[in-house]
Amino acid sequence: MRKLKLALLAAALLAAAPALAETTVLKGMTLIDGTGKPVQPNAALVMTDGKIAWVGPAAQLKAPAGARTVDLTGKFVIPGLIDAHVHIGIMHDVTQDIKYYTRDNVEADLKTYAAYGVTGVQVLGTDKDLVFDIRKQERSGRPHYARVYTAGQGEVFKGGYGGVFGLNVPVSTPEEARKSVDEQAAKGVDFIKLWMDDERKTIPVKMTYDVSKAIIDEAHKHNLKAVAHIFYLADAKELVREGINGFAHMVRDQPVDNELLSMMKAKGTWMVSATLSREMAYSLAIMPWLNDPFFTRGVTPGTLAALRSMAREQAVVLGPTRFPGLPYEKKVFWDMDRTVFQALQNYQAMVKAGVKTGMGTDSGPNGRFPGFNAHEEMQLEVLAGRSPMDAIKSATSDNASWLGDNSVGSVEAGKWADLVVLNKNPLDDIRNTQTILSVYIAGNPVPTVWQICRDRPAGACTGSALNAPDMPY
Repeated sequence: MRKLKLALLAAALLAAAPALAETTVLKGMTLIDGTGKPVQPNAALVMTDGKIAWVGPAAQLKAPAGARTVDLTGKFVIPGLIDAHVHIGIMHDVTQDIKYYTRDNVEADLKTYAAYGVTGVQVLGTDKDLVFDIRKQERSGRPHYARVYTAGQGEVFKGGYGGVFGLNVPVSTPEEARKSVDEQAAKGVDFIKLWMDDERKTIPVKMTYDVSKAIIDEAHKHNLKAVAHIFYLADAKELVREGINGFAHMVRDQPVDNELLSMMKAKGTWMVSATLSREMAYSLAIMPWLNDPFFTRGVTPGTLAALRSMAREQAVVLGPTRFPGLPYEKKVFWDMDRTVFQALQNYQAMVKAGVKTGMGTDSGPNGRFPGFNAHEEMQLEVLAGRSPMDAIKSATSDNASWLGDNSVGSVEAGKWADLVVLNKNPLDDIRNTQTILSVYIAGNPVPTVWQICRDRPAGACTGSALNAPDMPY
């Protein structure tokens, strides 16, 4: 009897005791913390239960007893990347349809983002409501795939451009617009998204300014930021006057002028996502990375077959194309060379003027690829004149600032341990962000792009992180 009582007492004490902390130490690496501060050679950090408990010089490291230690001498650590403009779960190979939006497909996309070192994504307006369950699960624990920030179902004008057929419910009046925003706010969205475009004047109607103003005002009543898809300079100016918080695309019809730049600076309006890689993709008849393992590992076999086909090349060169659910044809790729150059020029102007900028790709839909495009986007930012340090900052701490999330975006004590370990120095060459050795989300190691082979057996893909691919523009 005495032995039984002692056993029960021991079990009770064990159950009441706090669980042992999970601690991992990374040491010896060069740290690029995401804030723009100078690099820290021979650095170290301590991750405890998914958060950064300490970071500093390796010489000052006091590793906790029992901690797992990883020697990263000769390696480079940056914060996990954040893509501020994506669409998830809506594709099967190269076909877009809301019927593909299932939990399995969404999670497959989020795992792909994570594999590329993209540890957070902002989905702009094409989510089904099941995304809130995924987000709740992530925020209540330590996720194993990319963190989600969502705009729910974005606001589309009736008969106009935007959204996904069968998901977004169009609005035509300010009253309908306010009601729709209220419905999204009640679901707990992180942002409100609106589309204002007529697809190069191929669509007869475009969202009216009274409707856009109603959307923005209603979003602000709910203390939510509003972000807009735009194309035209005139629309950008009007939306800034109405109080838009950020743009999901660059102005592409003409050069931006001092009036727009001054208004954006004065009001703190963000260029959330210039989506330069989107414009580049639309200008290429044959994508130069179709045999690049950094690309091929993260896309499905059906995607590769379609991208390599003569049919796609004909669509790019000749157009027009009819997309599912759209009552019209559009020349998607027509004149896109001019558009990408205009986007690059306007991005340069905004950066020079001091407009707040993030990094976003519009990846997910056909021609833009989860995770892969984030690296391409940073390369295009550098092509447009930014330093590699600034490109990394735009994709990490700057994007976290836009999101209003001070728990991610930089390698600092108290923040989640969302980290990417690289074999080569991205400050020497921004393309070295592709030399991914390991990825951590909330301290959890996740499979990298060099370890996955989407929708195929792992052995079906080849290629090494030590050989940084060369994006040939």
